[in-house]
Amino acid sequence: MDEAKAEQAAALHETHIGVVLLLGDRAYKLKKPVRTAFLDFSTPEQRLTALRRELELNRRLAPDVYLGLSRVSAPSPTGEDVPSEDRRGEPAEHLLVMRRMPAERRLSTLVREGADVEGALRALARQVAAFHAGADRGPGIAAEGGREALRARWAANTVELHPYEGTVLPTSTPAAIDRLVTRFLDGRGPLFARRIAEDRIVDGHGDLIAADVFCLDDGPRALDCLEFDDRLRFVDGLDDVAFLAMDLERLGRPDLGEAFLDSYVEFSGDPAPMSLRHHYIAYRAGVRAKVGCIRHAQGDPTAGPEAAHYAAIALRHLRAGAPRLVLVGGLPGTGKSTLSGALADRFGAVVLSSDRVRKELAGIDPARPAGAAFGQGIYAPERTEELYAELLHRAEGLLGRGESVVLDASWTSAPHRATAVDLARRTSSELLQLECRAGAGTTARRIAGRHGDPSDATVPVATLMATVADPWPDAVPVDTAGPVGVALERAAALWRDAAG
Repeated sequence: MDEAKAEQAAALHETHIGVVLLLGDRAYKLKKPVRTAFLDFSTPEQRLTALRRELELNRRLAPDVYLGLSRVSAPSPTGEDVPSEDRRGEPAEHLLVMRRMPAERRLSTLVREGADVEGALRALARQVAAFHAGADRGPGIAAEGGREALRARWAANTVELHPYEGTVLPTSTPAAIDRLVTRFLDGRGPLFARRIAEDRIVDGHGDLIAADVFCLDDGPRALDCLEFDDRLRFVDGLDDVAFLAMDLERLGRPDLGEAFLDSYVEFSGDPAPMSLRHHYIAYRAGVRAKVGCIRHAQGDPTAGPEAAHYAAIALRHLRAGAPRLVLVGGLPGTGKSTLSGALADRFGAVVLSSDRVRKELAGIDPARPAGAAFGQGIYAPERTEELYAELLHRAEGLLGRGESVVLDASWTSAPHRATAVDLARRTSSELLQLECRAGAGTTARRIAGRHGDPSDATVPVATLMATVADPWPDAVPVDTAGPVGVALERAAALWRDAAG
């Protein structure tokens, strides 16, 4: 059979709730008369209602694929050709009629083959962003995208993981997922409130996976949205697209998932922090891990490894997305500002610089010198108290909105550090304390070489600061005397370890 004929060959695909017949250039979907915990197709009327809903919902994204409904009936017992409407007691069955998609253009197939799909994914991101912009919204929809609704969905998934701990899943994985989910949700109330206020919760697709996306010459088509439970489609737009990003990572291409999300954020104008991206990817992986565990219990030999793989993806993203409060301290000239900036660039965090904020509070241009004797002028004790209070106040707002924060300051005062520790506890954020250290000769050369720097510290000031600095036993020392890249790799490893 040649390739053109093979493409049109008849085929039948069956799932636990339906049958799809591929015939010519059409696909026909039939609902099975089944009832499960989450759907009821036991009567012809219920199946027809489900098909109508599937047609309506999927036409939002692929109107030229979902063509309509067709009615068929069982043959007459006598073999006569009797119109279905003339039969008595023989209810008609209905089919969803679709345009048949070319199997070789399925996104999951193309990714596995190593095809170039970046352009198709960017076009899909634009398409979904436009779809989300016009999607239904409202108080009932928004409630399903709130923090407590997400917490309930997580709980429904993770409770299914614990029975498989130590068999299908590594012993510590379910507990680690629970801990990180709880910490993220507990501390991010302002983030989820803002998402609702910004109308980011939509009636979305709900099941955007690579197997249901087709990359055609005239643009991608996303099929098979979730239709059996409206509430599961009422999600944050970022949550909706995170499903595909997760699926691309499962297929071994996390880079494609990142690029897809980058494009979606660009087209949707979504200012979401990186932590929320990670959290939603983790959630989608957690859902699939639960499904895999259930399938494993039902006897599917491939489901166990799949569940473990999905759980590993979930845990990896929960750790990466855990907001951090990082104190980068040390005496003048130890390179703490350089390390702070490099660390923030590496992980997409926000840097708050004590030198800049101090001058901002005093109404002074950061580049303008404001030097004074130790403990005098804008460096007087009461000004320093005001400074640290402001740094921590700003950090609290950022952490609540899902941002990680690097606080670049000397941190020589134990009471100031204790306040920061309390802030990390209140916001359920991971705390990392780093003390930059370099020799006296190195710090002196750096201080003398500063020009146009916000810091006004001199070598005598640095010497006096060292005499009054409180011990910092909870900090991890970082040698900053050498190349910044070496210190950055040390700090980056500590950053990653901070979430367990």
